[in-house]
Amino acid sequence: MPNALTSLPIDALLPELCQALSRHACCVLQAAPGAGKTTRVPPALLQQPWLNGQKILMLEPRRIAARSAASFMAREHGEQPGDTIGYRSRLDTQVGPNTRIEVVTEGILTRMLQADPALEGIGCVIFDEFHERNLQADLGLALLLQSQQLLRDELRILIMSATLEPQPLLELLGPDTPIISSAGRSFAVQTHYLGGSPMAFDPERVARAIEQALHGDDGSLLCFLPGSGEIHRTLQALQHRDLPSAVQLLPLYGGLPAQQQDLAIAPSSAGLRKVVLATAIAETSLTIDGISSVVDCGLMRLPRFDPRSGMTRLETQAVSAASAEQRRGRAGRLRPGRCYRLWSETRMLIAQSPAEILSADLAPLVLELAQWGCAADELDWLDPPPPIHLQQARELLQQLGALDSAGTITASGKQLLQLGSHPRLGTLMLQGKRLGLGVLGCQIAALLSERDPLSSRQQGADLRDRLLQLQHSRKDPLLQRIRDSARRWSQQLRVGTQPLSSADIDQTGLLLAFAFPDRIAQRRGANSTNGSDTNSRQYLLRNGKGAEFRDYDRLCESAYLVCAELDGHARSARIFLAAAIERQPLQQQFAAQLQYRDNIGWDASTGSVRGHRECWLGQLRLQQQPLSELSEQHCIDGLLDGIRQQGLDCLPWNAASRSLQQRLELMRSIDTRQSWPELSDSALLETLEQWLAPYLSGLKRLAQLKRLNLSEILNSRLSWEQQQQLERQLPLSFKVPSGSQIRIDYSHPLQPVLAVRLQELFGLQRSPALLDGKLPMTLHLLSPAQRPIQVTQDLDSFWDTTYAQVCKDLKGRYPRHYWPDNPREAQATRGTKKGMQRQQR
Repeated sequence: MPNALTSLPIDALLPELCQALSRHACCVLQAAPGAGKTTRVPPALLQQPWLNGQKILMLEPRRIAARSAASFMAREHGEQPGDTIGYRSRLDTQVGPNTRIEVVTEGILTRMLQADPALEGIGCVIFDEFHERNLQADLGLALLLQSQQLLRDELRILIMSATLEPQPLLELLGPDTPIISSAGRSFAVQTHYLGGSPMAFDPERVARAIEQALHGDDGSLLCFLPGSGEIHRTLQALQHRDLPSAVQLLPLYGGLPAQQQDLAIAPSSAGLRKVVLATAIAETSLTIDGISSVVDCGLMRLPRFDPRSGMTRLETQAVSAASAEQRRGRAGRLRPGRCYRLWSETRMLIAQSPAEILSADLAPLVLELAQWGCAADELDWLDPPPPIHLQQARELLQQLGALDSAGTITASGKQLLQLGSHPRLGTLMLQGKRLGLGVLGCQIAALLSERDPLSSRQQGADLRDRLLQLQHSRKDPLLQRIRDSARRWSQQLRVGTQPLSSADIDQTGLLLAFAFPDRIAQRRGANSTNGSDTNSRQYLLRNGKGAEFRDYDRLCESAYLVCAELDGHARSARIFLAAAIERQPLQQQFAAQLQYRDNIGWDASTGSVRGHRECWLGQLRLQQQPLSELSEQHCIDGLLDGIRQQGLDCLPWNAASRSLQQRLELMRSIDTRQSWPELSDSALLETLEQWLAPYLSGLKRLAQLKRLNLSEILNSRLSWEQQQQLERQLPLSFKVPSGSQIRIDYSHPLQPVLAVRLQELFGLQRSPALLDGKLPMTLHLLSPAQRPIQVTQDLDSFWDTTYAQVCKDLKGRYPRHYWPDNPREAQATRGTKKGMQRQQR
């Protein structure tokens, strides 16, 4: 390889680095931006004795960085990518038989480790830009460390970073791990704070800053924006600004075709200045020639997994201080530069962005670990994955059929790993192939892997509309990229590339259901028995959470949906992308996951016990059908539930049964020596199963309860001795001197009442009492017309003091009745004087 290379700061440290790796299995290289670590370190290690002719793998966090770094190294050494130096990513590979340095995206390392845990033929693995803390990098390092410990203690691991704190790495790799530091190559950068709201993106404001920067410097400019949407809006805003002549506007983001990415990175043509509008992919690894000014809006977009909703959404957030410094440094690579920050100097930034593993969807990671054959807690992590995220990931993978109930990877799970896509999308494609809808599955997967080609606010949320556009629109570069991706999937799955029919597209919802089983949704109020409210925009997801359309959408007319894209709002997520599905295919394709429940209970509207067999998918009730036959126990349980709802008054109480209840309660309060059953209303409600259930056989309607004899039922709770004692001491009635049996009123605790006509007590010397004379009854003395005359517990005193006065009044009001002067000696009667005379005859 040629040796006449431009000197870079890292060159002076290469001997020390080589020596450190000769003595240690792990090493950390801290090198500031511009030091040259990405392009100088791998070639410098090729001839080391410990490498012994093996390959070097260098991991880059992005495809564009992998391709750019390999191409740059190959060019510096007078070669083409694929000779000594090559690159490999999921969608693009340039590797030949003589390649010894492979620059790969981070997921490639995991694939290689799964295929060969010992990584035979690889002597060194380099993690570049490790400070970005991508999920795949953390997973790859954890797997690689275990492989090094168990299989390859001679394997070298080099971690290169610009801003990462070394102490956590030392705790992970060991305290003896050497740390080598290098300064970067940079010039002074003058920073201008333009102020403004930190989280409000305004393309016009960004365009003004770019205009200001271009008039203040004669070099090219790099502008950092959070996403492709903001890039295109800013490009439109720049069309109306007073920009210098010979300025070329170029976007740069991950979704661009490789040719357009290379155009943004390549040196400008003679006499042209570049304005590159880029996402965070331009922060590290990439060197864009000619940049002397940076405009930083201070925002970045990162995926965030919300464990409360089980959903991942892209969140726009403020950059960290480390990222802001990386961006600023891009202006000082070749000469003094300027950085324009669209926030105030007093704005506080977090030091570092948190590791992706702490907030990401861990379903791919959990599937990889299942294939690796270990649990997460068996590996060494720089930051352990959160347990709640791991649990949700396992549950999702089990729903997808990728893991069994024990967490072991299934045959389907292994197929998903071979596809190299997210488990959701892989499931979608494999199920599509199984159903003869492979092309549809690949196109849906490709659509979901890219940004939405339509705006859901303007065009609606129906994924089928995107598929139709994909079939007919040939000019949109985004749609062409989606078609190319779908074609690659189709080739990998060998499902052909034939055009989709309208009948195929109508199966979109079914395939989505395989990929998003947790997001199958039922419109609120829509089921097999109720009428459907077609105006409702609210849905219930299978996992029990809510989702809704904020505005009317044609899909609101569908009783069932599968939601492919939702925001992460915990209470009611917003639906951005979905497709309709019918209930019948849901029940057919998810038969193994359906639960059938017999819901039998009291129906207050009919006053009877009714039962339905319900079909449930998660929290969704898909169907219910009436049960023609109910078991006796179900009927009894339902009736008891109805009685509890209605209260004890729904039972056929009469005077005798209520009196029995009251007598027992009175006896229980007085006679504490015996165990008398508690028969208060509250106690009876609590013990319905004990005293009432045995008598409900054959009944299932409220009206049928009239057959019950409550007196007999309650009396059966007493022993024969208790029944006799109760009847003797607290009888149901009292025989008065006239011969009448008068029912005793026990409704007043400790004060039994005997309401009787005065005439029927003639001849009675003293007040009657209960409990062997210990409990006097309260006498309600009545007139012949059953109107109260006197209340007393002392009849003897009444005869002596009050009767004479009462008698005078009664003689005047009831002259036909017998009113003796001496009631103690008189004959008791129930009738008039004439009646008494007839009886005497």
